Amino acid sequence: MAETAKKKTVPTAEKLASKQQEISVTEFFEKNKHILGFDSRSKSLLMGIKEAVDNSLDACEEANILPEVLVRMKRLPDDDYNVMVEDNGPGIVHKMMGNVFGRLLYGSRFHALRQSRGQQGIGISATVMYGYMTTGKPAHVQSKIEGEDEVAWGMDIVIDTKTNKPIITNDKPFTWEGKEHGTSIEYTIKGRYITGKQSIFEYLKNTAIVNPHAKITFVDPDGKTFIFERATDIMPEKSKEIKPHPTGLEIGDLLKYAQRTEQKTVKSFLTNDFSRVTPRIADDILKEAGIKPEMKPSALTHEQCKEIIKAIDKVKIMAPPTDCLSPIGDTLIKKGLMHVLEGMRPDYYAPPVTRAPKSVNGNPFIVEAGIVYGGDIPSDGQVTILRFANRVPLLFQPGACAITKAISNIDWRRYGLEQRGGKGIPFGPAIILVHIASTKVPFTSEGKEAVADLPEIQSEIELALKLCARSLKSHLNKEERRRKTHAKFEIVQEILPEFAEKSAKFLNRPVPNLDRTISKIMNVVWVEPSEKKEKKKKFRKVTYTVYNYTQAERKLCLHSQLPKEAVNLTLFSGEFFTEMNDEGKATWTIPPIPPAKSVEVTFELTGDMSEVFTLDDVYVSGINPVMVMGAEQLPGDWGIKGMEITELDSDYVEDDTDAEALEEVEDLGDE
Repeated sequence: MAETAKKKTVPTAEKLASKQQEISVTEFFEKNKHILGFDSRSKSLLMGIKEAVDNSLDACEEANILPEVLVRMKRLPDDDYNVMVEDNGPGIVHKMMGNVFGRLLYGSRFHALRQSRGQQGIGISATVMYGYMTTGKPAHVQSKIEGEDEVAWGMDIVIDTKTNKPIITNDKPFTWEGKEHGTSIEYTIKGRYITGKQSIFEYLKNTAIVNPHAKITFVDPDGKTFIFERATDIMPEKSKEIKPHPTGLEIGDLLKYAQRTEQKTVKSFLTNDFSRVTPRIADDILKEAGIKPEMKPSALTHEQCKEIIKAIDKVKIMAPPTDCLSPIGDTLIKKGLMHVLEGMRPDYYAPPVTRAPKSVNGNPFIVEAGIVYGGDIPSDGQVTILRFANRVPLLFQPGACAITKAISNIDWRRYGLEQRGGKGIPFGPAIILVHIASTKVPFTSEGKEAVADLPEIQSEIELALKLCARSLKSHLNKEERRRKTHAKFEIVQEILPEFAEKSAKFLNRPVPNLDRTISKIMNVVWVEPSEKKEKKKKFRKVTYTVYNYTQAERKLCLHSQLPKEAVNLTLFSGEFFTEMNDEGKATWTIPPIPPAKSVEVTFELTGDMSEVFTLDDVYVSGINPVMVMGAEQLPGDWGIKGMEITELDSDYVEDDTDAEALEEVEDLGDE
C-alpha cells in the first residue's frame, strides 16, 4: 500500500517541478502593476508624470542646472492621453537611452547612499511599460547632451517583458531647434483626468513649493497653461555619497557587509566601511562586544554580529554626516510656501524647523516641518497636510503614512487648533508641511506613496511639529494680547485727551500733558512694526518703533532673524545696529528710552529672498519680556549674547493697579 502511494507521489512532484520557471522582474510588475501605483486610471495618469518630473529634477540638480520642466497633456479618443515631459537637463548619452527608459531596475542610485528622488530605477521604465500595455503605442524619447557638435537622438521604445530589455525602433539623429541640451519623453496612456487634492495640478503645485529653484509649466488637456515660476536662483546643496551609519543596523545587514568587505580585520571593517566610526570608537564597540579586533570580518557569526549591534547602541557615536542629504532649509521652505500660497494671503508663517540628522537602519534622515495659518485658508474643515519625501509630494495613502500618524498623535488643542478628543487630524485655517530627506526613504511600497511608520521617524516628525506649533501658539497669544492692548490704547488715546481738553476749558486752565498718565495706564514697552515695499524692485524698508509706555527708563536689545541672501550690511549703518552673525541673526542695542518716548530701528532688505522675512520675527533681551508687547524673549538656542535684565526690569510684575481707572474710562466711553 505504501509503495503504491509512493509511486503516485513521484510523478506528481515531477509534474509540478516541470511547471516551475523563472519570472522576469518586468513580468512580475506587469501582472502586479498596482504595487507601482498604477492601480486606477486617474492615479496611473498622475504616476507617469510624477516619475518623469522626478527624473528631470534629479538630472538638472546633478548637473547644477536650474530646472525648467514642461508637462503637456492632450486628450485622445477612448480615454487615451498623450503626455509629454521635457526638461533642460544634461541629456542622456545615446547608447544609454534604451536602458534608462526601457529596462526596470536599471539606474545609478540604488546602491548609492545619498539623497535622490529616484532610488530603485523602476519609475520611468514602468511608465513606458504601462503605457504600451494600455494603448499598444511605444514611448518616444528624445535627448541631446551639451556640446556644439552634438546632435539630438530620438527613438521609439517598448519593453520586452520576457527579457527586461528595450525594443528600440526609429532610432535617428535629428536637429533639435533651440535646444542646447535636455531630454523629453512622450507616451500615450489610458487614464482619467481629475481635479482636486490628488490631481496632476496639485502634484505640480506642491512640487513647486519644495523645489522653489525650479520653473514648472503645465499645459492641461483643455489647453490651459499654468506656470509655477522659479522663486529663487539658489540651487539645493548637492548630496554626496557616504558609507552606512552603524546606528540602527540590522543583524542581516551587518552579516552582509562583513561577507562583502575587502578589509582584513573587524576593526578596519568597522572603521573604513561605516561613517563616523573612528579607531577609538571601533575599539570601544569590539571591547563591549567581546570580539578581538584582529578577527576576520567574514568569520563573524550570527551571535557575534548580534553582540556588535548591542555594543553600537551603548557606544556614543556622532550623528550621520549631513552632506549626503539635501534638506530644503528653513528659508527656502518659507520662500516656497509664500510663493505658491500667495493667493491665500496667510496671516502667519511659523518659522520652519529643520531637525538634526538621525539614522534608521543605517540610513541618515532629516525631518523638516512648517505651519501656515489664517488668511483665506478654509477654517471649516480639517487642516491641509502637505507630505513630502526627498522633495517629492506624497498624494496617496495618507492614512498609512508616518507623517499623518505623527500629526494625529499631537494634542493640537494646546497650540490653538481645534481637535475633537485630543487625537486625530486637527481642524482650523492651517496648512501643515512635513518633509523627510533620507538616503533611503522607507516607503510602504514601490509606489512611494507613504512613509513607513518607524518609531525613529515618527518621533522626529512629532518633535519638529511641536516646535512649529509652539511658534504658532506664541503668535496667537501675541495677537490676542496685541488686540486687547490696541483696544485699551485706542480708548486711552481718544477718551483721555477729550476729557483733559474739556476739563481744561471748563476750568479755564492749560491742557495738561497726559504722556505720563497714559504710560501709567498702559504700563508696557510696545514694539510696533511697519514697512514700505516695492515688489517690482524686490525692496523692503522695515521699521520697528519702540515705545516706552512705562513710568521708568527702559533699555533693551532687539534681535531678528534675517534672510542673509537679502542683507547688505551697508544698509545697517544706523546708530543702534550692533552685529549680525553668519546665520543672519542681527542685534540692535537700544539705549535707555525715557517714559512716554520712542526710538526707531530701520533696515532694508533687497532681492528675491527679501519677502521671506516676517515682521513678527523679532525678539528682545535685557528687559523683562512680560512687559513687552510685540516681541518675544530671545530664544536660548540662538547662540547670541543679549543684554542682561536690569534690576529695575527684573522687579517688574504685571499688576491691576490701574484696572479700576481703565474701567472708569471704558464706562465713560460707552456712555
